[in-house]
Amino acid sequence: MSDYKVNFREMKSRVGIDDIAYALGYRLDRKAGVGRYIELVLGEGGNRRDTLIVSHPNDKAAQTFFRRDGSKGDVVTLIRENLSSFTVSGKDEWQKIAKVMARFANMPEPEYREDREYVKSAGKSCGVFDASRYEVKPVDTGKIPGLFFQRGLSKATVTALSPFISLIRDRKNGKFEGYNIGFPYTDGKGNEVRGYEIRGHGGYKSKAAGTDSSSSAWVAVPSGISPDNVRSVFFCESAFDAMAFYQMNRIQIGDSAALVSLGGTFSDRQITGVMERFPNARAFDCFDNDLAGRIYGLRMMALQEGIQMKISRTDGGIQIEAKGKVFDPDMNRPLLAQVARQLNIRYRMGQWLPPKAFKDWNDCLLNKPMEPVISPHKEEREQNLSEQRNKGRKI
Repeated sequence: MSDYKVNFREMKSRVGIDDIAYALGYRLDRKAGVGRYIELVLGEGGNRRDTLIVSHPNDKAAQTFFRRDGSKGDVVTLIRENLSSFTVSGKDEWQKIAKVMARFANMPEPEYREDREYVKSAGKSCGVFDASRYEVKPVDTGKIPGLFFQRGLSKATVTALSPFISLIRDRKNGKFEGYNIGFPYTDGKGNEVRGYEIRGHGGYKSKAAGTDSSSSAWVAVPSGISPDNVRSVFFCESAFDAMAFYQMNRIQIGDSAALVSLGGTFSDRQITGVMERFPNARAFDCFDNDLAGRIYGLRMMALQEGIQMKISRTDGGIQIEAKGKVFDPDMNRPLLAQVARQLNIRYRMGQWLPPKAFKDWNDCLLNKPMEPVISPHKEEREQNLSEQRNKGRKI
């Protein structure tokens, strides 16, 4: 790689992750908003095959990307992952990557110009959260929006958490004059709002333009106690999940709890920043029961334990590198216990996962289990075994 280091550094200022992604067929997800990050998706609807969350959309040299499974990188990483998609030759991988970058550095913008112009125009006003853009009002607990009830949330739950919820309207959205539900993001340095996680009817979800998702999060302390008296901090992937968790476990968690939503992204600074607010508390992994959720849990555990950990996706699940060890945990068994045996952790992080049948806490509240894996009945298993034996005899 050393032969091409200068070239890479020079060309990174001219070739962005978005250039490569657009050429590979990714397209801008406008519903995800445009601010410090944009989302580029490959495939549509139920056929979505990959999502890249890209930082600094208007500054090619500074662009990096991450996925919700924890993988991340720069433009070189993305090219390397997709090198077979580019028809270049070279004596080694790095020379091929350099040729791809050189080609893109001198290419005119192709048909994705419209997406790029949208990002540029939106980014001018969205790079930093502008509170004046949004009209904000409190939730009227005497007239609670129906969306909460559609999510299975009770009046008592909404009322208890109403100090941490707003109704917001984007003054720049001329197509929608109503209010959505906004969950304000703060960073612990004060009560200043740094953005919003937004939910609306029809499955609408977004974040306010310029929302700080790198060091801020939605944080609620239902009992109103001081941060020093909080003993448990429950991390979820969305505010609706956190509210559902609270409603289902209200008695068990008591009055010394804080609820947190990361809003579908995971940043190390979100976790460490929240825990700095609550110096006497223990973090709890309440993330989803899918691969991304389990990786979030492992990353949070590593942060709490002070362990440098690399998590890579494999065909069968994940591979973990930490403390000089490399191992592939069994994805059908509890990951934390397996990691504990390998790394001798101190259990500074707890877990309070949704029941196995459910993807997340809100689905659990709504009693919407994941698609079951139907195993054969005893009679079918015996019939299958009998057929296999008969086939064996013929051979």
